[in-house]
Amino acid sequence: MALNVEHLLRTADTLQEAIKRLAEVKSEQDTLYDLFRNAAVKSFELSLETSGKLLRKALKLYCGSPREVDKLFFNDVLRHACKHGLLDQAATERWLAYRANRNTTAHDYGAGFANETLKLLPAYLQDVRQLAANLQKVFDAQA
Repeated sequence: MALNVEHLLRTADTLQEAIKRLAEVKSEQDTLYDLFRNAAVKSFELSLETSGKLLRKALKLYCGSPREVDKLFFNDVLRHACKHGLLDQAATERWLAYRANRNTTAHDYGAGFANETLKLLPAYLQDVRQLAANLQKVFDAQA
C-alpha cells in the first residue's frame, strides 16, 4: 500500500471551505456563523491529528525502531520531524503552537476561544499544505 497525503489535503480543503463560508456570514449572531466556525475548528483538529499520524509513518522510515516512534508524544514527533528535515525550525515552532491550541480546544469550546483559534488558521493552512508536500516527497522516494 502506497503512503500518500490525499486525506490530509482533503482535510485542508475542508478547512479552507469552512473558513471561506464563515467569512461570507454577515453576523456572528447568525447560526451559520456558529456552524462554519465549529466546522473550521473541527477540521483544524482533524487535520492536525492526521498530520501527526503521517509524520509518525514518515519518521518510521528514518528510525531503526518503529515502536520507538509509536511511543513519542506529539510534540516529540514534531521535533524529530525537524531533525529529519520534514519541518524547518520556524515551522516546528508554529506546529508546536498549533498543537498547544488544539489541546485547549479539546477542553474549551467557548466562542471566545474558538474565535482565537480562527486567527491561526490562515497560516496553518499554508503550513499543512507545505507539510503535505514534504511528506509526499518522502513517501514517493520510498515507493
